[in-house]
Amino acid sequence: MSPFSGSAPRTENWRHLRLTTDNGVATVTLARPEKLNALTFGAYADLRDLLAELARERLVRALVLGGEGRGFCSGGDVDEIIGMTLSMDTAQLLDFNRMTGQVVRALRECPFPVIAAVHGVAAGAGAVLALAADFRIAEPSARFAFLFTKVGLSGGDMGAAYLLPRVVGLGHATRLLMLGDSVRAPEAERIGLISEMTDEGGADERAAALARRFADGPALAYAQTKALLTAELDMPLGAAVELDAVTQALLMNGEDYAEFHAAFTEKREPKWRGR
Repeated sequence: MSPFSGSAPRTENWRHLRLTTDNGVATVTLARPEKLNALTFGAYADLRDLLAELARERLVRALVLGGEGRGFCSGGDVDEIIGMTLSMDTAQLLDFNRMTGQVVRALRECPFPVIAAVHGVAAGAGAVLALAADFRIAEPSARFAFLFTKVGLSGGDMGAAYLLPRVVGLGHATRLLMLGDSVRAPEAERIGLISEMTDEGGADERAAALARRFADGPALAYAQTKALLTAELDMPLGAAVELDAVTQALLMNGEDYAEFHAAFTEKREPKWRGR
């Protein structure tokens, strides 16, 4: 994402989510607990725009995405999205579906790690938001459900048919996207959908600790690793190793690489600057 901005001012208040920042760590909380954090048109738009702003500012080095109350996110609001889409024409529906995809692209392309802290339900679009994160830290109560076929739509929503096979394999992805059945945390961990399972009530704390580790580390190295993981998914080996070589050459000319050598020589911890 480009660090250059135009005339639009920085957004100070986000109406459809809660944002806090702490020394390089951003915490984004979906805050409609009475609706299990069901997403609205405004919530999608705020997530899209927030991720773009954070990427441009380059002040955030890690992001935690969580949900308030009893669950992570129950997906699109049945009344405010599904009900409304029934009266939209094709052009409007295409605009909406493109916007939801832009959120997933922003999660994958932002230059900092994204950690989803999942408890309770992560269903529909909520499951895809967690899927698009770099890490999914989940509690035993967590359950994932890609519900799209159960409402008469394709299971390949918001990039799910692209991302899920690359995380859990084609066989598991076919079952999850075709049937739309819930997968509880133990099975999700077994098939690789969960990065780490905590004790009940521990996902937020563990996600925050991991985000702090990233924020205090070599941010540029993390950003480039994330970019390569996404870019090389569909590359032949020759193109991938060439991109790796170019990336390493650039990083070897950076301040953090020189700082590691100085710290090693002086027998101290590196002071990472993300440059």
